Amino acid sequence: MSESNKDRMDPMSGEKVEVDGVYENEAGQEQELKRGDEFPADLILGNTEWTLTEFSFDNHHEGRTDPRLVPKEDDTDKQGKITHPRRQMDSGKK
Repeated sequence: MSESNKDRMDPMSGEKVEVDGVYENEAGQEQELKRGDEFPADLILGNTEWTLTEFSFDNHHEGRTDPRLVPKEDDTDKQGKITHPRRQMDSGKK
């Protein structure tokens, strides 16, 4: 364990969540919590420790390119779309 983390304790049930993310309790149950929420108690174990397993990112995508931005083979308006990464717009069209 590193020097900075050896004195650090995981949050317990009833404490406020400081970082948005997915947390896992001692029983292995995962729950997504937002900043300002309280860590819930487990129904069987009662108060438990919670560990951050995954950060929440508020992205607008799911890792895929928007299909509207992909050039189609049967598209009639190829002039208005960038079909090659090296294609440059004229300086007068800015």
